[in-house]
Amino acid sequence: MDVMDAIRDRRSVRSYRDSPVEEEKLMAVLDAGRQAPSARNMQDWKFVVVRDQATRQKLAKAARDQQFVCEAPVVIAACGTSDLVMTCGQPTYVIDVAIAVDHMTLAATSLGLGTCWIGAFYEDQVREILGVPPNIRIVALLPLGYLAQAARATPRKSMDEIVAYDHW
Repeated sequence: MDVMDAIRDRRSVRSYRDSPVEEEKLMAVLDAGRQAPSARNMQDWKFVVVRDQATRQKLAKAARDQQFVCEAPVVIAACGTSDLVMTCGQPTYVIDVAIAVDHMTLAATSLGLGTCWIGAFYEDQVREILGVPPNIRIVALLPLGYLAQAARATPRKSMDEIVAYDHW
């Protein structure tokens, strides 16, 4: 699958089969995140891989009771490990980890796996569940697994609606 196919085929998956993710596929997804660009090439991220069912259930509760989170056989907590702020005032960890997570979602799609980017969670609860140090920011949770059913395509806005040239 080429990258444009993965971009078009990627869906937010909220229903997973009870099948384990093969180690080589998990490592390929994690490697896709590792290959992402980052500010100053600092690669200031850490990915916590959660397979334990009880821990995944706690994460689902911390993710505002989104039960599909614990249905996936793997949940990845994507964390930013730097407090670097660009001269314009923008912290780098949000952008860098977002790029890495997007690489991971596309890699998962290309491998026949589903994901759903979870941003709705209580960071303090996830921090406690996973033992994440206080200076580390948790940017996203990423359930990962095989789709229980085909995800449907969602409509996209037209290019005219989302693109402006030279000025707004």
